[in-house]
Amino acid sequence: MIDFEILGYVAATLTTGSFLPQAILTIRTRDTEALSLTMYSAFTLGVLCWLLYGIHLSNNVIIVANAITLFLASLILSFKLYNTFFKTKK
Repeated sequence: MIDFEILGYVAATLTTGSFLPQAILTIRTRDTEALSLTMYSAFTLGVLCWLLYGIHLSNNVIIVANAITLFLASLILSFKLYNTFFKTKK
């Protein structure tokens, strides 16, 4: 018998963990030129919606995974917004 809560945590770990290398690279280099502002905006909003959905269901798997991903996606989106609108081009 499969314990579906454990399966949920494995899935959450894999999907959130797969996002970590992009977040680390962006935080380290601050380079967001190749990243799509539209995609990261939609992605971050989508993750926020998943987090709210998890909170509504009181589902810890959804809450934890999306809280971590929202934090990382928000950092990347912040760098992208700064680089797009405020950073002077060299």
